[in-house]
Amino acid sequence: MQTSKLAISHVYKIFGSDDAAALGLLRQGRSKQDILAETGATVGVQDASFEVEEGEIFVVMGLSGSGKSTLVRTLNGLIPPTAGQILIDGEDVAQADPAALRRIRREKISMIFQHFALFPHWSVAENVAYSLKITGMPRDERRARALEVLEQVGLAPWADSLPSDLSGGMQQRVGLARGLAADPDILLMDEPFGALDPLIRREMQMELLNLQQKLKKTIVFITHDLNEALLLGSRIAIMKDGRIVQIGTAQEIVTAPADDYVAAFVADIDRGRVFTADHVSNKPVTIQLRQTSVRDALRMMEQGGSNALYVMDGERVAGVVTYQDLAACEMDKSTPPPTLQGALITDFPTADTTTSLSDLYGAAGSGLPIAVTDERERLLAVVEPSDVLNHLSGEPAAELAAIPATNGKEQAHVQSR
Repeated sequence: MQTSKLAISHVYKIFGSDDAAALGLLRQGRSKQDILAETGATVGVQDASFEVEEGEIFVVMGLSGSGKSTLVRTLNGLIPPTAGQILIDGEDVAQADPAALRRIRREKISMIFQHFALFPHWSVAENVAYSLKITGMPRDERRARALEVLEQVGLAPWADSLPSDLSGGMQQRVGLARGLAADPDILLMDEPFGALDPLIRREMQMELLNLQQKLKKTIVFITHDLNEALLLGSRIAIMKDGRIVQIGTAQEIVTAPADDYVAAFVADIDRGRVFTADHVSNKPVTIQLRQTSVRDALRMMEQGGSNALYVMDGERVAGVVTYQDLAACEMDKSTPPPTLQGALITDFPTADTTTSLSDLYGAAGSGLPIAVTDERERLLAVVEPSDVLNHLSGEPAAELAAIPATNGKEQAHVQSR
């Protein structure tokens, strides 16, 4: 049985001298406002529970004051929780003594903040090596490790520069490298790109995704930006008033919001960047180039209600034929009889399973079904142009909430004898 890397169970954080009384009122169902009026205590987090698997990017998002930054600071003990359990590899951070907490921070977990907090008179490499210095690592080893992680974030040429010589995005990369230097299992990232302008922010988001493909860290990422959450998160937790109101994938949250609050969040989201070819693809009906007659292909289209079929030459995709072109071939009474080759369209649209619907929109304009292929150009699935357009308009949302998209329109794989 797999154990989660990070497991949060019924975590509360209440700020104030009478936190025990406030906790009791909160568990009775009293509101934050009532508790503040009665006890003077402020509820930061209430009854948060979730698990993060190894290698996952788990995003916590919400508006200012929702409790997301407070929550992430409880995960490494910067803010001790009022109640609840925080397990990292089965060890409870909430119950750890100071020595154990220092060890966990040194060996297991690093935190990256929105503001870079770099030492201005230290070189980039010295800033990156800071966490290693406090562990007592020898200077030469610190330098070698700093250069290694700077190479990973593309900053090795600036190792001996001062932070002031770098742009804001580059400084944030230094902050990321510093977090990676100790090779932690878990990265806590509290709105790390919030201070960057939109273009640099997008670059850093893609940089993080590229790094994650190589490093496979467990990441808890805090943001108030839904688009950022949808781009980065394997799963997303949405917070309101200190409480987690929904946890799910980007697709689950967009298609099935838990309440009106979440629905308002996702109302204007660009669905084309949330959903991919994999969500609207069908198993392909195919025919073989040399074994299928024009008449048989037309009959298959009529029976299946399709306007086009992909043609295979063995396991290779030879092209696509349309009903209109085949009907024209069938009417041609010349000899020898027409074949699929004469109507074959070899310039057809393709995509992979991760291609966004926004990127499929142009291909859908061709009117031809889009071939979903793998790295070896094998045909995996087909996307109908109408499904792309309908999905972008939001029409299939209720259907998707109940049925996995990859099985929603499953068709048999057919090859003519």
